[in-house]
Amino acid sequence: MPSAPVILSGTPGTFARSVFHDRHPKLVQQVLAALPYGPAERAAVEDLLAESIGGLLEPLGEDAHDHQQWTEWGEGLFGRPWGDAPFLWAESYFYRRLLEATGYFRPGAWQGIDLFAPFKTAELTGPAVDAELATLGELPSLSAEKRSDVLLSSALWGNRADLSFQITASASNPQSSGVIADDSPLLWRALAAASSPKVCVIADNAGRELLPDLVLVDHLLTSGLAAEAALYVKPCPYFVSDATTTDALATVERLRSAPEQEAQRIGRRLWDAMTSGTLAIRTHSFFCAPLPFHAMPADLRAELSDATMTILKGDLNYRRLVGDQLWDATSPFAERVDHFPSPVAALRTLKSDVVVGLKGPVVAELDGTGEPWRTSGTYGLVQVHVRV
Repeated sequence: MPSAPVILSGTPGTFARSVFHDRHPKLVQQVLAALPYGPAERAAVEDLLAESIGGLLEPLGEDAHDHQQWTEWGEGLFGRPWGDAPFLWAESYFYRRLLEATGYFRPGAWQGIDLFAPFKTAELTGPAVDAELATLGELPSLSAEKRSDVLLSSALWGNRADLSFQITASASNPQSSGVIADDSPLLWRALAAASSPKVCVIADNAGRELLPDLVLVDHLLTSGLAAEAALYVKPCPYFVSDATTTDALATVERLRSAPEQEAQRIGRRLWDAMTSGTLAIRTHSFFCAPLPFHAMPADLRAELSDATMTILKGDLNYRRLVGDQLWDATSPFAERVDHFPSPVAALRTLKSDVVVGLKGPVVAELDGTGEPWRTSGTYGLVQVHVRV
């Protein structure tokens, strides 16, 4: 079985190390500025930051509800420097500890308070979303095929480019638009060929990224490309803006209450689809686990196994899908994802080092630019694996 070095969180000069030493300190200051946490919570957050940058991994307290689970997941890691831990594991553990520091799970005033809610709310209610919703009015004038491509592209790029850009952009040269792998025709063929297609979407971020995801789900349901759909979200806040059920409901309500009529119609259809069961919002504790998807528990595997297609959104889901390892970029996508319980499509903007399934000339061209193309968020891909 092919393998590759696991990405560690502390290797000097790497993107992973910069996340802990550059990104997390900024994030901590933003979190502490966004909500009026008391001295105890603020001190715990600052202690966590210091520990994660220059200290040793400490286990969760024994009173934490998932103490035993994290003890098992972190076997052999506690007591060692954070930089020795795999990047995927350490990053996940940082956010779990951040929830602990802010009192999210503990009885008290801050229990259940989403520490990222101020960021999510500001984004969802901002002027950029107003423009996005207004542009939805152009969708009915597009052919069904064009609408499919536009909405898939919008879901791919999330908050990088608004829908009006996607409607007017030329698809004649995908690489010039930043798409470095495009299996979307395979996605559409697989859904069109199914007699009663079921689509599962494993969401990534809330706000401007979840909005086009839900608009895409509505299109799949109304066009017949999906007879039913399930949207999988996180069971609790995780990473900076990962979507929860609360975020999904807020996004649907944002659509329903928009001044643009087409946005209203989409919002009402999504609401009705949820009430009828055609669209289900689901979650699972595994979505907050520090593990790749090949370690998926049996109950979640069974849920996803009957999907015609599972669409995975975002960078973190991609890392979990293919393995957070330094694969050769031309390593076949199918080999990395054949473990998944259903046909799978990855919609991902590149924001970390992991990538597979690219053509050699594309990799050579990107490497020749001298830019950090794997982590810049400038490039995206649509990769699909359907078992024959």
